[in-house]
Amino acid sequence: MVKKPFTVDLNKPLVFQVGHLGEAYDKWVHQPVVSKECPRFFGNDFCELLTRTKWWVIPLVWLPVVCWFVSTSIQRGLTPTQAASAVAGGVFIWTLIEYTLHRFLFHMKTTSYWGNTLHFLLHGCHHKHPMDRLRLVFPPVATAILCVPVWSLFKLFSTPSTTPALFAGGLLGYVIYDCTHYYLHHGKPSEGLSQTLKRYHLNHHFRVQSKGFGITSSIWDHVFGTYPAMRATEKSR
Repeated sequence: MVKKPFTVDLNKPLVFQVGHLGEAYDKWVHQPVVSKECPRFFGNDFCELLTRTKWWVIPLVWLPVVCWFVSTSIQRGLTPTQAASAVAGGVFIWTLIEYTLHRFLFHMKTTSYWGNTLHFLLHGCHHKHPMDRLRLVFPPVATAILCVPVWSLFKLFSTPSTTPALFAGGLLGYVIYDCTHYYLHHGKPSEGLSQTLKRYHLNHHFRVQSKGFGITSSIWDHVFGTYPAMRATEKSR
């Protein structure tokens, strides 16, 4: 007897289904469903609530934290000019973190049940349902968890007075990233940089998903050779 391949039922909670796809998961998750309706992830209402975040929650939660870290560096002896320089450095470092996470973590290949399940929660859901307004930005709890290793990394390579401002810059870069990401999907730029970024990012979703990992900038795609061919980018218009 030939075993029938597993089929995901989009009318049922998704999270604990996708793991059963096995090796077929990667192909399935990169076949986007363009719909404004939000699919249900969990049967449990509380778990479901934790997966949904409005875009404005991100600056509301994290910008006060950014200000607090900057003020901490100033209290520890940095001048306002030095603190501003550290923040700018942190924003620049974030662009590399953004690229690295997107390319190597968010687009890692998985085939096991739990690997597929975790990947779907982390990023796969966004590629499957790219227009889902409530799952475009990272929930604050998930961001707080990811902040721990980033803070530890910054502490290793900077002074006690510089670390808070540098980290604030990284966190500010993240806020810019999440708000930009939301705008690229749901905003309607008519010209200029925002239109170019929107076309560039939607090209990543709908044409060349193995390239174009930058969101706020394509600089690291140019550096590491993952900038999509211009022909593919032009077609996405």
